[in-house]
Amino acid sequence: MENTETQVWLNFALSCHYISEVTFADLNKEVEEIGRLLNFMIKNPEKFGSKNH
Repeated sequence: MENTETQVWLNFALSCHYISEVTFADLNKEVEEIGRLLNFMIKNPEKFGSKNH
C-alpha cells in the first residue's frame, strides 16, 4: 500500500526507542486509517475526479 514506508519508519522509531509504545500505537492507528482512505480512493477514482470531465 502507499503508506507502507511510514509504517516501516514507525516500527524503526519504536525499535530504537525514539518513540514510546503509546505514541507508536496512536500514530499506527492513524496510518491504518489513512491506508483505508487511500484504498477507498484507489478503488473509487470516479468520486475524486474533476467535475469538468
